[in-house]
Amino acid sequence: MSKTNKYMMIHNSPEVDWEVVKENWRKLAGVEAATWIKTYYNKDKGMRFCIWLAPTEEILKDIFTEIGISWESITLVEETVPDVWNGNWAEDLAEAYDRSEM
Repeated sequence: MSKTNKYMMIHNSPEVDWEVVKENWRKLAGVEAATWIKTYYNKDKGMRFCIWLAPTEEILKDIFTEIGISWESITLVEETVPDVWNGNWAEDLAEAYDRSEM
């Protein structure tokens, strides 16, 4: 696969049955043009928040259109974790917590 970007896809489909969601995941497992990383799912609201690696947003649109899965949005994202923050993140968090207790 060429250069990949990380995207979050939001699917807001409360009318879609859980079994259909699982079947769609089986279909998506065979996709080669993009790589599924993980999904966060709220069964009560019928919302899925999926992380994908793909060269472009258009490739994701093509994949999901072909399979017949709707989406609410596709957003280019970057991960941020304490390891990439400047300084000592543990001390920064403790200081921020102390300020919030005032």
